[in-house]
Amino acid sequence: MPEVARVGGVRLRDYGGSGPPVVVVPSLINPPHVLDLAANNSLLRWLATQGVNPLLVDWGSPGPGEMPLDLGGYVTERLTTLIASVSPRPALLGYCLGGTLAIAAAALVPVRRVALIAAPWRFDGYGADARAAIAALWQRSAPVAHALGSFPIDLLQPAFWQLDPAGLVAKFERFPTLDPASAAAFVALEDWANTGPPLTLGVATEMFERWFSDDCPGTGRWRVGGSVIDPARLNIPILDIVSTSDRIVPAAAACGAGTPLPLAMGHVGMVMGSRARAQLWEPLATWLREG
Repeated sequence: MPEVARVGGVRLRDYGGSGPPVVVVPSLINPPHVLDLAANNSLLRWLATQGVNPLLVDWGSPGPGEMPLDLGGYVTERLTTLIASVSPRPALLGYCLGGTLAIAAAALVPVRRVALIAAPWRFDGYGADARAAIAALWQRSAPVAHALGSFPIDLLQPAFWQLDPAGLVAKFERFPTLDPASAAAFVALEDWANTGPPLTLGVATEMFERWFSDDCPGTGRWRVGGSVIDPARLNIPILDIVSTSDRIVPAAAACGAGTPLPLAMGHVGMVMGSRARAQLWEPLATWLREG
């Protein structure tokens, strides 16, 4: 989609539509096109027909000069500038890790409201075993990341596998039983899940050491731009869409602020599964048009 703003290597892409603008913040992990996976299965294209104007943050691939950026740096040096370029004041829609960043951005620049989809905040909600496994992964991988100056997606994938190893096996066991259309969608989704630019060394270090290990966001110790970020202090409407069956971002890890919308759907199925339109897209569109 056409680029309407850029800061460094990060672009803002306009999906058209009429109505209030919504800046959509995807995760830094994997490319953003899971929200626009196919012409007939695209949350962003559909939202553009529902009385809002979606504007997607395309993180791109970090250049050499961006490798020191940590998560807070992406907020203060990239995301808030893009949001401030949008008029009138936009709403934010954050997916997964993008939701965590959207909360921080909303604390620093004026926005109308914030919708979160499977956004982690309280990292103690992952449980001791999962956090120990992720800490061990980082301990093994950190020397490689420091040598490379970045954290490639190939090093990160085992962290997701460890969160739900049985689910990883089960989805491939189901693959031979799929009809051709479903099989094609499965392959497209796997291509998305197994690709993506590297994380900066700053992002990887902060995510593993200060988020998963120390739970700085969930314990009120995450500072961005000199401010402690606390979702409960945001004086704007928040919609917190939480999966009750998600292993990637369990319900116990959600921020717990604002209006909850619990869904018994998986982390990716929430945004592009067969039930996504009825259970997530439609109530989300209605909420984004308000205010």
